[in-house]
Amino acid sequence: MASHTLFSSSITCTHHQSIYKPDPFSSITHIPTHSLHSKWLGITKLSIKHSHIRPKTRPVSATVSFSLPTANPERVDSADKVPKWSLKGIKSFAMGELEARKLKFANTGTEGILMGLLVEGTNRASKLLRANGFTLTKVREEVIKLIGKPDFFYYSPEHPPLTESAQKALDWAVDEKLKSGNFGEITTSHLLLGVWSQKEGAGYKIMATLGFDDEKAQQLHSLVSKPGFAED
Repeated sequence: MASHTLFSSSITCTHHQSIYKPDPFSSITHIPTHSLHSKWLGITKLSIKHSHIRPKTRPVSATVSFSLPTANPERVDSADKVPKWSLKGIKSFAMGELEARKLKFANTGTEGILMGLLVEGTNRASKLLRANGFTLTKVREEVIKLIGKPDFFYYSPEHPPLTESAQKALDWAVDEKLKSGNFGEITTSHLLLGVWSQKEGAGYKIMATLGFDDEKAQQLHSLVSKPGFAED
């Protein structure tokens, strides 16, 4: 009976140092070539290359603004005398814009600023509101009742422009700080009182509906008028 023998072969691996001229414009490093010897494969060369190429990044610069939109930039003689907004005040305003976009509103109104104060959450005005039973959920519900449900096919601009009452609320906060003659920043407490000052605005109506009144506003006003008052 004829015997059948399967072919067998041995594979050995040797290293040959590749000879090349370095390319001054290339960041690819060549690693020595590996050759596989086989009786039935012949010689197969495997060349491995390792790249040190790093993704190019662009320098990023950002400008941080310490002021909010105003309709009366000429209210002071020098820009150095313009009081700065607190960081929590600026963040609350930005959160108010975001809430307006979430509800797909075309503008940021006093109701947006009110929601922004609650979303920021760590400021004095927010703590005062929460102590009086305000929550973001309750305010949103009142906003929808007052203004209406959002149009889900409408896309709000990245920075919804301010309503007239919202702009007046910001200006009221700046003017109140200037009247006090105190140094320091315009705080979220000034911002909340500015929202309350606009009787025709949605923010005032929502605050009144949820239990805020002139007595509480006067207490807060007395606090912010004290010398050395600062944001928590």
